[in-house]
Amino acid sequence: MTNPPDTMRAAVLFGPGDIRVADRPVPVPGPDEVLVRVAMCGTCGTDLKIFDGHFPLTPPFGQFTPGHEWTGTVAATGGQVDEFAAGDRVCIEAHRGCGRCDNCLVGRYTACLNYGDLAKGHRATGMTANGGFAEYAVHHVSALYPLPPQLSFEDAVLITTAGTGLYGIDVAGGYVAGLDVVVVGPGPVGLTTVQVLKALGAARVILVGTRPARLELGKRLGADHVVSARETDPAEAVLDLTAGHGADMTIECSGAAEAPQLCAEITKRGGKIVVVAFYPDKVTFDLSAVVRKNITIHTSRGEGGNNVKRAVALAALGKLNGAEMVTHRFGLEEIATAFRVLRERDGDPVKVVVVP
Repeated sequence: MTNPPDTMRAAVLFGPGDIRVADRPVPVPGPDEVLVRVAMCGTCGTDLKIFDGHFPLTPPFGQFTPGHEWTGTVAATGGQVDEFAAGDRVCIEAHRGCGRCDNCLVGRYTACLNYGDLAKGHRATGMTANGGFAEYAVHHVSALYPLPPQLSFEDAVLITTAGTGLYGIDVAGGYVAGLDVVVVGPGPVGLTTVQVLKALGAARVILVGTRPARLELGKRLGADHVVSARETDPAEAVLDLTAGHGADMTIECSGAAEAPQLCAEITKRGGKIVVVAFYPDKVTFDLSAVVRKNITIHTSRGEGGNNVKRAVALAALGKLNGAEMVTHRFGLEEIATAFRVLRERDGDPVKVVVVP
């Protein structure tokens, strides 16, 4: 494999709504870091917040390359890295905690107490440090995983996304075998979570959403039932499917303002609500009803607890299909168009990726 060049093309955020592709030096990996030739980088709602200038702790405008869902091939390694070699295909998890705070020590590094503190070792690629909308990116060796040969880069670009659903299930106790589970929101997180739940033995997985094409894709990916919130009352539909009791667990992946209330209505007494979504503003729901029903609410951020490793294992077994969710591809020079398509839902995209 040839040595990396000195310069590369990278998307740089110069201000809110102002992203341009420019020449930048190829980063040099530190002792515990790996330089990766990016194969593709996915986009998501968080990228739109970053693009609009509404995400905390990002590097200064004019110096920052976003992108946190990337995959590629190792180009070079730091002096203390012996886990990877040039030519290895890898996938990533976005967060690398400081490794020294209480949360990191118990695997909650997406809630690192030194979040955003580069001096103490925290990195969140594409969020608090330069990311994957570039030809090359550096990443800490602890947040990289070998990509099994049977998986494509299209599969790999959804691995971090799958880790998000797995982490939510993990913090809620991990066991879903034999349970009826509702997933609210058939976006990439919801669709990968559907697959994870079936792989982990859930009895019935019910997917609730508004877009017919997404719900149909959810069926193909393993959902036992789909409910269109546009065509029926989703609470009534879920209660009908569960003999009036509600779901054992409800996982909220949509970020819709009305979704927490729906979760309160469709989760059975003594059940669990897992929230992995972010919301554009404060939400209102009947918390008293949650208390009366003795429902436990769990939240999780991102893909902590080594759950990306679990996602890689499930994908290698054929239990996770990421490639089918990649619906739109754009070159790096077209990144502004990619963001427009994502925001406007032009062509009903599921996962939009940028290919440097």
